[in-house]
Amino acid sequence: MCAALLTTLFWSASAVCAARSARLLGPVEANFWRLLLSVTLLAVWALTFGRGLFGPGLALFIISGLIGVGIGDTAFFQSLPRLGTRLTLLLVTCLTPPFGALIEWLWLGTWLSALQIVCGLLALAGVAAALVPARHLDLPRGVALVGVVFSALAALGGAVGAVLSRKGYAAVQAAGGHLDGGTAAFERLLGGFGIAALGLALARRREIPAALGGNGAPAHAALAKWKGVWMWVAANGLFGQTLGVSAYQWALEQLPTGVVLSVVSLTPLTVIPMARVVEGERPSRHSLVGTVVAVGGVVGLVLGS
Repeated sequence: MCAALLTTLFWSASAVCAARSARLLGPVEANFWRLLLSVTLLAVWALTFGRGLFGPGLALFIISGLIGVGIGDTAFFQSLPRLGTRLTLLLVTCLTPPFGALIEWLWLGTWLSALQIVCGLLALAGVAAALVPARHLDLPRGVALVGVVFSALAALGGAVGAVLSRKGYAAVQAAGGHLDGGTAAFERLLGGFGIAALGLALARRREIPAALGGNGAPAHAALAKWKGVWMWVAANGLFGQTLGVSAYQWALEQLPTGVVLSVVSLTPLTVIPMARVVEGERPSRHSLVGTVVAVGGVVGLVLGS
């Protein structure tokens, strides 16, 4: 459970940094550079202190990253401009845990206790109360429908990726081995990084970005832009895909997918105080009430696990 709570804290810090870096670089490029940094750092860990490209479960971890990090994150970023940050987070956060619990039950036969189910639902209800928009959003029906589909795809990708990681750990244990979280995170990010690199390549085929000094833009303008963004990209990669995913993989080794995802669903709520410090955003009353309810649900999960 400690690993799941650490994941929540690391991903919360990453979310604040991601918002700033995506605003300055664009979501596709910011996503690529954070993953490149994370893959590099995790490769150093895995090839020196970790297990390297460890055999049993390797393919499952890579496919887990391809689906969870690659497809899931890509769908998430496609939903953001259509539904907005709050509604996208609401849908993805509340759909991922039940998707994960259902898939793991059907595939691996893992059952959650009645207490875990009740506490998980309580945590998700608190998250929903905290993230629900305070006013009705006037969105075109077609745009909203596409956004909901992308949010559901992001949630499904995250859930499938988590269950595949659990399956990968089962393969490692069946072979009598042990895989540390950093090595598992490295193997998982290899698949996700490939999707991010492909997305950046396609984006640059459509439009030469100023970051390359192309399309008539001077190269020194690109360097000036990086002076203001590199720290946010570095912090995003360090907290999110390096430390965060390592703790996430560690949690999946120990706990059922539904429990881990329910705890990690607190990430949007722990972002609130960090955003207050960094962005100056004031939390609303219903977000504070929802946070208390969600934390109560997670406390129940901790006691019940």
